Amino acid sequence: MAPHNIQDEGPADLENEPAGTEVRPPTPPPMSAKPPRILIIGAGSRGRVYGRCTLQSSNGVVVTVCEPDDYKREEYVRTFIWSNRKRPPPEGSAFADWRDFVEWEVRRRQREAAGENVPEGVDAAFICVRDEMHHDVVVALAPLNLHIMCEKPLATTLDDCVSIYRAISPLQPTKVFSVGHVLRYSPHNITLRKLLLEDRAIGEILSVVHTEPVGFWHFAHSYVRGNWRKESTTAPSLLTKSCHDIDIILWLLCSPAQPDSDEPPHIPSEVTSTGSLQFFKKSRKPKAAGAATNCLSCAAEPDCMYSSKRVYESARHQGLETGNTRWPMSVVLPDIESFGGDIERARPELLRKLAEDYDSSTPQSEIDARNWFGRCVFESDNDVCDEQVVTIKWDEDPLPSSSSAQNTYSDSVGNRGAKQATFHMIAQTKRQCHRFTYVYGTTGEIYADSRTITVEDFRTGAQRTYHPKLESLGHGGGDHGITRQFVLAVDRVKNHGWAAPRAQREFIGCSLEEIIRSHAMVFAAEEARTGRKFVDWKSWWDEKVGAI
Repeated sequence: MAPHNIQDEGPADLENEPAGTEVRPPTPPPMSAKPPRILIIGAGSRGRVYGRCTLQSSNGVVVTVCEPDDYKREEYVRTFIWSNRKRPPPEGSAFADWRDFVEWEVRRRQREAAGENVPEGVDAAFICVRDEMHHDVVVALAPLNLHIMCEKPLATTLDDCVSIYRAISPLQPTKVFSVGHVLRYSPHNITLRKLLLEDRAIGEILSVVHTEPVGFWHFAHSYVRGNWRKESTTAPSLLTKSCHDIDIILWLLCSPAQPDSDEPPHIPSEVTSTGSLQFFKKSRKPKAAGAATNCLSCAAEPDCMYSSKRVYESARHQGLETGNTRWPMSVVLPDIESFGGDIERARPELLRKLAEDYDSSTPQSEIDARNWFGRCVFESDNDVCDEQVVTIKWDEDPLPSSSSAQNTYSDSVGNRGAKQATFHMIAQTKRQCHRFTYVYGTTGEIYADSRTITVEDFRTGAQRTYHPKLESLGHGGGDHGITRQFVLAVDRVKNHGWAAPRAQREFIGCSLEEIIRSHAMVFAAEEARTGRKFVDWKSWWDEKVGAI
């Protein structure tokens, strides 16, 4: 019993969206007699996105949330689970700690086995806690034998990724598993992949150049002042921000065209990377700012493009004066909706939050434990890269001439020829998460910009432009897409007699091995960057991952 018309949340590219852009949310699939029952662990921005998409685009129902913050937890229940204010929500609707849910669920099953009348259990879980917590939550849920969708990244270390693989792999015969690589599920990227791998619109791929423009104030919000600012407390920005860009590259250049194909993946040969923290550091601090460490006490604040008042209070971006109660305001002021849209009531509390600061007497554990959204971006304790380039290379690796797949190509190499991909993550851009890609092939080229796809055919001289439908501003519909596909996979297994491996192939479209490979590529790139070297992929994989 939850309300509808829940708005998008997240760093959508709202400022750069052309006027009149048509957003067409997908039609939800038919509900089964016993719809999949969904648990959400973590009621932050991503937890709310998946809750909203479950209600709007899937045939599942959200029945339980785990969230330590009292306001977020109670608001989540009211918004997504139980809007009836006259009666309390059912038993098992909300838990302050995910461990409490695990304990309750174990007891619930024991009570059920003893013949007691108990609430119905959940079928699947979305894990939306902080990145460094993913491993512990997934491993703890594994014995409960649930279908699991874990927000990206899978984990913050390679060892933890492999540990998750080992915990989840035995469940694959009966349960599906997904990770939040939402870019795979946007209509735009699905169309791009079809053009490249099925239609072969530009022949065989020779080179890909893919850029993720994070956005100057978005990067400052999340990776200078926010949760993902330090490698020691989270992970490198290539993992926390761009792991699904690396995944998209491997999806296009490594994975077989069809998920049910017996064709082996075209494995890369080497990876290199360069990058660093170039801009958001003390040496770049304007001289006019003096010794100030907080925007509210800084003489240079009125003219600073990173002023916390400009970003979070003014109408310049998506601040309080725009009436925005979604991202980023809901991160800075989690209870912003409690002010009922009254900007003047909310303003003093926002300014109080922005005035919070730390100094040399503040314990490091306290500094690390929270965000500091009023902190000067040139005086923060951030250390993650604000620019990085990754280059991945493939050698020729043709299939045997007797292969049925190889026989469909005009030469002996086909889609397994030498090729490379270059990925560029950059903070200082006006575009905000509005990715763009150039793909160069043997008979043409493609430019894709998250909204349109333009194909140039060298053979005919023709140009054709595609406009895939835009289902939402959240990753171009990828948020809706991954939620719908995951819940549909759960529904097919629960209600329609499908084997889990079939649902994994046809709805998730990504194997557990692919998930590990794309994450491993990020860690290999980081090793290349920090060691200033190139990494031979096969020998690195054999040493670091091995026969998982």
